[in-house]
Amino acid sequence: MALKIIDECIACDACTEVCPSGAIECADPIYIITPTLCTECVGYFENPESSCVKVCPVDAIILDEANPETLEQLLKKYQENSN
Repeated sequence: MALKIIDECIACDACTEVCPSGAIECADPIYIITPTLCTECVGYFENPESSCVKVCPVDAIILDEANPETLEQLLKKYQENSN
């Protein structure tokens, strides 16, 4: 499932620097994640672990329950976005 950024975001920019899919963008007042681009880093790394979640200093990045996806769907999205 895609991730989303919640109101606790402090707009520190740490997440945008580590997002391999370019799914995170600056918005006002908090950053946003484009669900059609977010793969939770599936496909980009051998052992995917959401890079943005690991670097967020305030734990403002969570699973987006409105966009449930299986591992297979995330991998397909990665392949489609990589072409």
